[in-house]
Amino acid sequence: MITHYLRPMALAESPQSEHGEAIRLGGGMVYASRFALVTRDGGKVTARQRFGTRELEAALPGLPEDVALQWESLKRSPAPLQCGSRTVRLDQPQIMGILNVTPDSFSDGGEFMDNPDVAQAHAAAMLEAGAALIDVGGESTRPGAAAVWEGDEIKRVVPAIEKLAAAGAAISIDTRRPAVMEAAIRAGAHIINDVSALRFDPRSLEFAAASSAPVVLMHAPGTGEDLHDGAAYADVVLDVFDWLRERRDAALGVGIARDKIVLDPGIGFGKSLADNLALMNALPLFHALGQPLLVGASRKRMVGALSNEAPAHKRLGGSLALALKALDAGVQLVRVHDVPETVQALHIWRGLRDAALTDFGQLPA
Repeated sequence: MITHYLRPMALAESPQSEHGEAIRLGGGMVYASRFALVTRDGGKVTARQRFGTRELEAALPGLPEDVALQWESLKRSPAPLQCGSRTVRLDQPQIMGILNVTPDSFSDGGEFMDNPDVAQAHAAAMLEAGAALIDVGGESTRPGAAAVWEGDEIKRVVPAIEKLAAAGAAISIDTRRPAVMEAAIRAGAHIINDVSALRFDPRSLEFAAASSAPVVLMHAPGTGEDLHDGAAYADVVLDVFDWLRERRDAALGVGIARDKIVLDPGIGFGKSLADNLALMNALPLFHALGQPLLVGASRKRMVGALSNEAPAHKRLGGSLALALKALDAGVQLVRVHDVPETVQALHIWRGLRDAALTDFGQLPA
């Protein structure tokens, strides 16, 4: 089977820096001016062509139809996410704050589990600092974590969600179980964030479609309890791209609206350090799927691996570096533990982007 991949290779700070020969990636604040068209046959890369913007536009009539579709997808502007009375715009990057109500999270396990008031205070602080969304999770998905009975998971997440909903927050539920999804939506959650991409339970796709809630579909190689199991990649970037395309199409096939599908490459899930680095470097490619992107690399193992085995609570610098890498790639949603620091970094990034639109040495009229 022959497949094609249209990967942005040269990013620009503004369209005028490329004399207008740049496209706006994913409707955001990042521009691309050069592209690689990669061809793969049976899992093996067989060709790689490079194009400038105008060269590619001129060549499109003679290229396969899926290349033209990816070209349009790269330029597609995503609709905002409607979360109750709140609207989360995706024409600019947004920060998703993490609220773990679990005893065994790799980063903050147990800190917010038994006291909804403490969890609420932490969530309120994240919202005040500028988080657009709060992602509530009641099951650790770190490697080797014990499975959680859905009844226990519901007991963990519902009180936190109810308090957040009462405060008017935009809320996502981080779960792979349809019973938890249903209880969370009933309690006031707006978005389903499933690390199994609605594969863990065969009822999940149907429920997600019936709920009309936006969904985040994340790549993970495992099919059972262990999401990290069974990883085997011919080319991790292209394999994850194909996998996310298949899950997007499965969601579309059951009636989930395209404007309600967000994709996540699953940094740290069944991937080596080299795999994670390759995916972070290739993030612009995933805009060719035509969906808003979410990246969650905060405090992940890769930060420790590259920083003298720093423990999870001492990975702020590395987490910020990865967040900025995602912003530079045009990612719309960045999921983080350290909201105030990441929001500050986002504000500086945004200021630089705004300035770049007006400060590129124009010739006088």
